[in-house]
Amino acid sequence: MGICEVLTTPRSPWRNPYAERFIGSLRRECLDHIIVFNEASLRRIVKTYFEYYERSRTHLALAKDAPESRAIQPPALGTVVGLPQVGGLHHRYERRAA
Repeated sequence: MGICEVLTTPRSPWRNPYAERFIGSLRRECLDHIIVFNEASLRRIVKTYFEYYERSRTHLALAKDAPESRAIQPPALGTVVGLPQVGGLHHRYERRAA
């Protein structure tokens, strides 16, 4: 099939496009807007951003779906409610019964 394994250099995210894309998104969408006080707060912020990135953030490569897919909610379920994520920096919108 002509498939070859390509090894990237350890600790070189610029050689790994997937890591580079995530790190760039993390910096642009999160860390550029938040003040980090210490290592514990950085870990907490990155953890919440990663949960947002996997569960709520849309990706063009996935036809504007999140990696952890969720069901389409018809209008009959109720009004649209915004749920804050990443400390209110981003929001996830769902339908909730009134």
